[in-house]
Amino acid sequence: MYEIYSQYYENISLDLFCQDMAEKNGVFLVEDRSTKRVVGFSTMKTLDMRNGDKRVKGVFSGDTIIEKEYWGNKALHVAFFLRMIREKLRHPFRPMFWLLISKGYKTYLLMANNFHNYYPNPDRHCEKLEGLVDNYCELLFQPYYCPENKLLDFGGGYTHLKSDVAQITDEMRARNEKIHFFEKRNPSWERGTELPCVGEVSYSLILHYPFSLWRKLRRKTRGTMTAIPAK
Repeated sequence: MYEIYSQYYENISLDLFCQDMAEKNGVFLVEDRSTKRVVGFSTMKTLDMRNGDKRVKGVFSGDTIIEKEYWGNKALHVAFFLRMIREKLRHPFRPMFWLLISKGYKTYLLMANNFHNYYPNPDRHCEKLEGLVDNYCELLFQPYYCPENKLLDFGGGYTHLKSDVAQITDEMRARNEKIHFFEKRNPSWERGTELPCVGEVSYSLILHYPFSLWRKLRRKTRGTMTAIPAK
C-alpha cells in the first residue's frame, strides 16, 4: 500500500503512513483479479456524531489511491457501496453521512457524481450539510480547519499530489462544471489543502445507486479488478 501511495504523493513517510492507518477502522484493498496484486486502497473510520439535536453516524474516508492504469474501474465503488448498506442497516433509523476530504478533483467527483444530497454542491446550497462539515472538521482537524473558506490547511510541508497527477486543464474546466467548481472552492489544492465534503446516505440513494452503476458498467466494462471489503 505504501509503495502505491509513494508513487502519487509528495511529503510522505512510512511512519506517518502507518500512524494514519492505525487511526482508521478498516481498509479496502483493490486487487488485480488475475495476479492478486494490490493496485489500490481506501481507508475508513466510523464516527458517532451530533448534527443539531440529532445523533448521526459518519463514515469518514481517508486516503484513496488507485494505480493510474486502473482508473475508471468501479470495483472500489461497489465494495464501498456494500459497506455503506451494512453500516446503514446497523442503525436503520439513524441519519448517516459520508465524510470526505479531497486533495484533488477525482476524489470530489466520487461524491459529486454519485450522491443526490451533498456539500459543497455547485447547483444548490444546504445549510444542514454545511453545519455537519463544520462539526466533523472541528472534531477531527480543529487546529487546521479554516471556517471562513471551509478548507483544511495542514501547512506547506503537508502531503500533496505529485505535480503530474490529476492536473486540471482549461479543457476540463470548460467541459466539466464540477471540476471547475472544485478548483474554485479549493484553489490551493496543488499544495495540499483539503476540501471537506459530506454526502447523505439515504435509502433513496441506496435504492438508486445500483441502477446508476449498472448503466455505467454497461458503457465501460473492464473486469480487471476486485475489491476486498474493509474489515
